[in-house]
Amino acid sequence: MLHSGLTMHKILLLSAYDALSHRYWRDGLGKYLAANGMELHQVALPARNFAWRSRGNSLTFAFDDRLQQDFDLLIVTSMTDLSALRGLNSRLSRVPAIVYFHENQFAYPDRSEQGLVERQLTSIYTALAADVVVFNSQFNRSTFMQGMVDLLKKMPDGVPPNLSEQLLKRSICLPVALNKHQHLVAQKPGTIVWNHRWEYDKGPELLLDIFKALIEADLDFRVHLLGQHFRQTPDEILEITKLLRSSGRAGRIGFIESLDDYQACLQEAQIVLSTSRQEFQGLAVQEAVAAGCTPVVPDDLCYREYVSSRFRYSTTEEAVEIIRRILVGGLSESINLTGFTWPVIGPQWLDLIDRCIRLRGLT
Repeated sequence: MLHSGLTMHKILLLSAYDALSHRYWRDGLGKYLAANGMELHQVALPARNFAWRSRGNSLTFAFDDRLQQDFDLLIVTSMTDLSALRGLNSRLSRVPAIVYFHENQFAYPDRSEQGLVERQLTSIYTALAADVVVFNSQFNRSTFMQGMVDLLKKMPDGVPPNLSEQLLKRSICLPVALNKHQHLVAQKPGTIVWNHRWEYDKGPELLLDIFKALIEADLDFRVHLLGQHFRQTPDEILEITKLLRSSGRAGRIGFIESLDDYQACLQEAQIVLSTSRQEFQGLAVQEAVAAGCTPVVPDDLCYREYVSSRFRYSTTEEAVEIIRRILVGGLSESINLTGFTWPVIGPQWLDLIDRCIRLRGLT
């Protein structure tokens, strides 16, 4: 059904590093906008060669034939070097732009990573080059703003005043909408699902400690250890896999290609566990909650925005105790995720798009 009162626009969406969560977002947004009469053109760069993607995406995009036409609006992910892109492609310099931040470069646990400061500065330039800056959570927005202030304080000179205040005024929070939302009851009590990328920022060392403690406590459970993995798998994940198999607690292990099979795994679990050291919305946890799981998550990051304190932990011992109470005592949590669904999020996108274009006087 078309959203009433809106002009139909021709929109270009650019995803500079098309990771799974970014693809999930643009697929959902693309379907919603198309269903409301928008003409959406999408160009996405594969999620590989991170250093080159982060520095070279503007060069790749600027000379792509698909960008050599007129658009009413530009929507880009925050990995896109928007200021450079507009300088290289004169057509796009006149088009209003929305930048979407799935994450930011200031809240990652490893702050000594090579090239990090350059990526942080580029993300600031991208935000300043946009007409509207959209974050997927309050946590994402606040850590970006504070990180920007802290970084620019270290610069020797030439930093314009009040940049964070300027950006804050033209920023909003609009989460990634769940493509499927159905709150179900877990079908197999005693099943824990951990459904994150197999990388160090997702906390595999903490996960190993928790599973060791749960086995020591002689609790009856099994685990679906799911998620995308890459050429280098953390040693802790390999140790966890051996531990679960040797103790007879292994369920599905690895990445599940089929969305239907993945959804079925979530629906049969009782608990979704996060050990993340960085998380800006927690889409994997939200999908599992919508499928009927009770969350057990760290007491920080974005989780404070929608998970009650009873199910957040600060230590391994606290995590184990919460899980024990769920497994043995039937403790559960019902989270209202209505605010993360397309009937709520979609109209806000349509209004934002229309307002952004009108501000530039292009309608």
